[in-house]
Amino acid sequence: MNRKTKIIVFVSIAILILGMAFFPKIKKLFTSEGRDDVSVARIVTGGNGRSALMVNATLLKPQTLNNMFRITGVLLPDEEVDLTFESSGKITSIYFEEGSQVQKGTLLAKVNDAPLQAELKKLQAQLPLAEDRLYRQQTLLEKDAISQETYQSVATQLETLKADIELVKTRIQQTELRAPFDGMIGLRQVSEGAYASPSVVITTLTKISPLKIEFSLTQNFVNTIKPGTEIYFSVENDLGVYNATVYAVESRLDVRTLSLFARARYPNSDGKMKPGQSASVRINLDQINNAIVIPSISSIKEMGRDIAYVYDNGNAREVEIVTGMRTSASVEVISGLNIGDTLLTTGVMQLRNGMPVQIGQMVENRAD
Repeated sequence: MNRKTKIIVFVSIAILILGMAFFPKIKKLFTSEGRDDVSVARIVTGGNGRSALMVNATLLKPQTLNNMFRITGVLLPDEEVDLTFESSGKITSIYFEEGSQVQKGTLLAKVNDAPLQAELKKLQAQLPLAEDRLYRQQTLLEKDAISQETYQSVATQLETLKADIELVKTRIQQTELRAPFDGMIGLRQVSEGAYASPSVVITTLTKISPLKIEFSLTQNFVNTIKPGTEIYFSVENDLGVYNATVYAVESRLDVRTLSLFARARYPNSDGKMKPGQSASVRINLDQINNAIVIPSISSIKEMGRDIAYVYDNGNAREVEIVTGMRTSASVEVISGLNIGDTLLTTGVMQLRNGMPVQIGQMVENRAD
């Protein structure tokens, strides 16, 4: 093999090695078709050879726009109390079941009242004798056999005896723990035989039907919420939306947070909601009918103007708009757009006035 042949072989091998090394990049270059990977739009070539931006669009229709704001509230029981005895003593009986529903006045527990019962029996035994004595004294008074003072003394003794009987009965009532209102009993904290005092909590009684929803308002909305205002709320792990009615508003703002607390009432007749749950509260302030509403992403700030793009015979046409009320995802357009316009909703940051576009998908536009 001569020198020239060797050079040709070495060059061929070198070209083969370089070709194998750069083949993936060359393939990618020729298969990319000059495409720009944009999540919301892509460039396509029209029949006239001009590059068009692929976009989505929506047909503008009259809509109802609700002016609202959302806040977080908390569900509260209508009534709740820690149940304790008014007197001290050993617990002799517990009559309730944990988690049960009880009616107002139901006897729930009792402490030992044997000494009081004995005292009551003693006083009641003295009552007939005291009444008979007063009867005899009254007969003697009518015959002027005794003085008015003597009769009054006996009458006072009888009244004192009756008062003592009522006092003992009241003390006996204090040994009974009764439900102050209809509600649901919580978990029991004591057992029979335990010593109870006014500081010992026996259980908790909660009224969960109806429920209260407590929320706070910023000072911007203090004059828009009043008793009778309807609110809507939802809770976690529940797709339902429920309505409640405001029944009370705090008389003044909190000096630290400059917020105003308000409460609404929800019937909760099925007992499904539980106190302590967090609630997402929505309050509708007013409603605008036949409004032109566009997605927030379709409105662009440019040189101090609000602009949007509409579809016009295969091109994007820039329009200056005047916006009104805004929500979390929508913008009201007061002027600049009309019902029936085809609004471009994607690729808006790439659009320019007169730029060729192609609509890939028509989407539904709804006010939130």
